[in-house]
Amino acid sequence: EEGAAGRRGERERSEEGPAERGPGAAFHMFVLMEDLLDKLKLLNYEEEALRRHNMRPLSRHYFALPTNPGEQFFIFCALAAWLISRAGRPFEPPQESDDPNAVISKVLSELRSF
Repeated sequence: EEGAAGRRGERERSEEGPAERGPGAAFHMFVLMEDLLDKLKLLNYEEEALRRHNMRPLSRHYFALPTNPGEQFFIFCALAAWLISRAGRPFEPPQESDDPNAVISKVLSELRSF
């Protein structure tokens, strides 16, 4: 019974909105995006990933704000493919015309195999 109550409490916390989690929770996504961008820069993503796909550098909050979901999805998948290749696994980068479900399925399948 205790375990069920604990799991229920965890679920309730995960379903809380930003207001219930504290004043800084609404900005947590922006902090995560800045950390992600710093890590990508350390891996030299601008030279190795962006130039290969002829893309412009990401802003500090590119994935934190939904501006153009199709473009954001493609760039996310292209970066994921680049990171998988960088980890030593051959992975074909996605094309903009590829089926999004197939692309994300391939990315997730490859990540599960790590």
